[in-house]
Amino acid sequence: MVIAKNGGEPYDEAALAGRLRSAVIQVVQQQVESGLDSINDGEFSKFNFTSYARERLSGHEQRTAVPGEVLSKIYGRDALEFPEYFEGRGNLGGAEVICTGPLTYIGHTALQADIDNFKVALQGVEDTEAFLPAVAPGTIEHWMENSYYEKDEDVLNAIADAMHEEYKAITDAGFLLQIDDPDLADAWQIHPEMSVAQYRAFAELRIEALNYALRDIPEESIRFHMCWGSYHGPHVYDIALTDIINIILKVKAVGYSIEASNPRHEHEWRVFEDVKLPDGKSLIPGVVGHASDFVEHPELIAQRLVRYGQIVGRENVIAGTDCGLGTRVGHPKIAWAKFEALAEGAALATKQLW
Repeated sequence: MVIAKNGGEPYDEAALAGRLRSAVIQVVQQQVESGLDSINDGEFSKFNFTSYARERLSGHEQRTAVPGEVLSKIYGRDALEFPEYFEGRGNLGGAEVICTGPLTYIGHTALQADIDNFKVALQGVEDTEAFLPAVAPGTIEHWMENSYYEKDEDVLNAIADAMHEEYKAITDAGFLLQIDDPDLADAWQIHPEMSVAQYRAFAELRIEALNYALRDIPEESIRFHMCWGSYHGPHVYDIALTDIINIILKVKAVGYSIEASNPRHEHEWRVFEDVKLPDGKSLIPGVVGHASDFVEHPELIAQRLVRYGQIVGRENVIAGTDCGLGTRVGHPKIAWAKFEALAEGAALATKQLW
C-alpha cells in the first residue's frame, strides 16, 4: 500500500492507516525482543528515506529523466573505474525533482500520524530510548535540482526552515531526533571534480544549514547519523573519515553514528586515536552492517566495541548499525539475526569493559 501511494496508484487510505499502526506496534515489539534498547518505528510510513521528505515539502515538482540522461550518482567516482559493475544499476536516488517555488513544510498530518503510531506502540515498553529519524537538509538538497532560488545557501536555508518544523515536533513529542545525513560523505562520489579542500567547504556549508535547522532544539535531544551511501559496490573512492571527522563533530548533537564495520571503513577506528570525542558526547559505531548477509559473531561485535571503548571511554560508546539494514540484506530474518547478535555482542563488551 505504501508503494501504491508513492506511485500515485489507488489504495485504501483507511486500510493503510490501520496497517501502519499494527506494523509499528509489531516492529517495536520485535526490537525489544531482539534485545535492543534504542528503538524506532521502523520507518514503515516512508517509501524511502529521501522521497518521504520531498512529500512533506511544497514548492517542487517531479520530472522524468530524458532517455539516456545521466543523473547524479552516489557512486560517481567508483563508476569511472568500475563501469562494467555499475552498468544498468540506475541512479540510486538521482535528482528527479526540481525546486520551482518557495519550499514550505506541508507534512504536519503525516508526521503526526508517525508520532501517534509510535506512541501507541511504546505503551507498556519500559527501559528503552525511543527515536525517530529525519533527513538532513543537505541530503534533501542533493536530490533536488534548483530552478527558483538564487544560490545554494538560499535553497539550503529554505529546506532548513521547513524541516525545522519536523525536527522540533519530534523532540517536542518526547522522542530523540536522529538526523540522517548520508550525503555528507557520499556527495564526494557525486562531485568527482572537487578536491578534498573544495569538498570540505561544500560539506561545511551543509552542516551550517543543518545546525540552523536544529536551532531551539536541545542538543541532548539530537543524534547524528552519517554513512557513505550504503549501496553495494566497491566504495574504493569513498572520502576518508579523517577528512571529514571534524565537520561531523560540528553537528549540534549528543551522539554521532558512523559506519564502522564494513570492510571499507572498519580500519578507521584509529581516527579516534588522534581526534578527541568532545566531552559529554557519545560515539555510535556501526558494529553490524548491511554490506553482506553474513551475521556477525557476537565476539567480533564485542571486539569492535571494546576497541572503541578503550579509546573514547567505555561510557561514551553505544552499539549501533552501519546504516539501515532493511532492504540491503537478503531477508528480514537476517536483519533480526544481526540485531540479536548486536545485543549479545554489546553485553559481552560491557562485561569486558567493566
